[in-house]
Amino acid sequence: MGKVVVSEFISVDGVVEDPGGAEGFERGGWAFKFDRGPEGDKFKLDEVMASEALLLGRVTYEGFAKAWASREGDLADKYNGMPKYVVSTTLKRPDWNNSTVIDADVPAAVERLKRDIAGDILVNGSVQLVHTLTGHGLVDEYRLMVFPTVLGSGKRLFGDTAAPTALRMVDAKPAGETVILTYEPAAKDAA
Repeated sequence: MGKVVVSEFISVDGVVEDPGGAEGFERGGWAFKFDRGPEGDKFKLDEVMASEALLLGRVTYEGFAKAWASREGDLADKYNGMPKYVVSTTLKRPDWNNSTVIDADVPAAVERLKRDIAGDILVNGSVQLVHTLTGHGLVDEYRLMVFPTVLGSGKRLFGDTAAPTALRMVDAKPAGETVILTYEPAAKDAA
């Protein structure tokens, strides 16, 4: 059974919008202002190398495709070779190899992926998709690289929810100027 892992660069005040600065958000590019150190670089590399598939929203997918499709090396080879699933009602023919569009009933499609993929299904960025996954109880783990900044506005990882959701801390460790926090939904313990 696969595990949906949401991995985000996040500000102290919960903003995940445009950490790299490529999406035109006026406060974008904030992640590059801090050093995540060799620990953070290793964490991100190990995370990708241990994943079996990517699950992304359209905007994040297009950014990743632009950044990785023409690169070479171990990390690029992993990204380019692994199955990629993009949630979109507008993208019909994705150009990045090994890509499949999910254009309807996202929760059912992700449940199928979890049944069919034995390993981590990595979700980066893709805040709208994360809201959908969280709302349907489909996230198995949150990995948050917290950057020491307060942005004051922008898309937040957790939007309004129908009810409070308890999380259980799995791990916390420093990485350069950042902190990596790993959580699981607390309800998973009861299952």
